[in-house]
Amino acid sequence: MSGARILDPMKKSMIVLAVFILAAACISQSVSSAGHSEGSPHAGIEPGNKGMAASREKVAFRLATFGAGCFWCVEAIFEELDGVEKVVSGYSGGHASNPSYEEVCSGRTGHAEVVQITYDPKRISYDELLEIYWRTHDPTTRNRQGNDVGTQYRSVVLYHDEEQKKLAEGYKARLEAEHIWDRPIVTEIVRFERFWPAEAYHQDYYRQNPGEGYCSLVITPKIEKLRKIFKDKLKPK
Repeated sequence: MSGARILDPMKKSMIVLAVFILAAACISQSVSSAGHSEGSPHAGIEPGNKGMAASREKVAFRLATFGAGCFWCVEAIFEELDGVEKVVSGYSGGHASNPSYEEVCSGRTGHAEVVQITYDPKRISYDELLEIYWRTHDPTTRNRQGNDVGTQYRSVVLYHDEEQKKLAEGYKARLEAEHIWDRPIVTEIVRFERFWPAEAYHQDYYRQNPGEGYCSLVITPKIEKLRKIFKDKLKPK
């Protein structure tokens, strides 16, 4: 019986020691896991995937805004280009807030029909956009493109920064020096202030209505010309 009394305290000590070791291990694991919590910059990234995560770079898209007559035409042209992420038809250069198509067509708001282009400068440059812009409309007819007449159809480049202003003015000067057209270029180059997206039915108009009269007679020939002259700048099929 005396041996049993000596053995019981030893067992208790061993049990207490085992519990202490287990608790210490749990605390260590908890501290280690905290470094990979939801708020950690490495949360959810396994060691083998860190290089892959670091290699992902966000594309720094930029904006360009052009007016060259009916925005259905201009939108359809720039949507064809590789490096162009998005094209939105709308109104800019006027004095009224959130104008409607009817108000712009009246000429009272001072807006031009324009497109706002979101593009990747690593795939297509602003200079290339300017080249396509000037070669796909007539920049010598003031407030007019073909049968579309009115101040809303004026030729205008709305620059977003000083770099765009310098490039647009320089390109225009080169065109004037080359005397490509018999008449002077009347394209306005003005600072971008505000863009108002046009009504939903104007967006992607050519894609949705390719057989409509205006589209087939006016826009399709422009697209065919674009695909012939700038085939190396088109989106891959």
